[in-house]
Amino acid sequence: MAYLKTLSAVDHAQAQGAQKEMLDTALKQVGFIPNMYANMVNAPALLGTYLSGYARFRAESGFAPAEQEVVFLAISMANGCTYCAAAHSMIADKMSGVPGPVLQAIRQGQPIPDAKLSALYELTQELVHTNGRPAQSRLDAYLQAGYSEQSILYIVLATAVKVLSNYSNHAFGTQVDDRFSAYKLA
Repeated sequence: MAYLKTLSAVDHAQAQGAQKEMLDTALKQVGFIPNMYANMVNAPALLGTYLSGYARFRAESGFAPAEQEVVFLAISMANGCTYCAAAHSMIADKMSGVPGPVLQAIRQGQPIPDAKLSALYELTQELVHTNGRPAQSRLDAYLQAGYSEQSILYIVLATAVKVLSNYSNHAFGTQVDDRFSAYKLA
């Protein structure tokens, strides 16, 4: 349920100053203004921080695109963000090469049929659920799957980025964009 009652999405045509700059950047990056961005830009620093952190995670994490989507989906599912779960499901399916059975398992809360991606998903979810204090056994499974300790810090970065978007979507009750509405969770 949305709890911000007096703020509304910023119309790109009406935006000025920092809001316009941020929305222009978003338009160049993704080809449209997602509803989430139009809401977040009410506080330009919020959207700017989100876009910067998101881009740096994508560019610097060392995770393959499919792994990046598994991380974003794990966080969004843990935080109950239906908007981001839909968006990242579409990206996972159409752009990042997440295997269909893996995406289906994530969306249905079932065991993931890929040991490495499962270890990544499980550690990410546990980091969210434990406020960054996972069990040693979960860390061991993650490291044994072939991931590095440094990569855990990039999961922390992704978590921070997704908290910005997930919590903003909760605050606004952001409607899922038509472009990925087919991926809304039932």
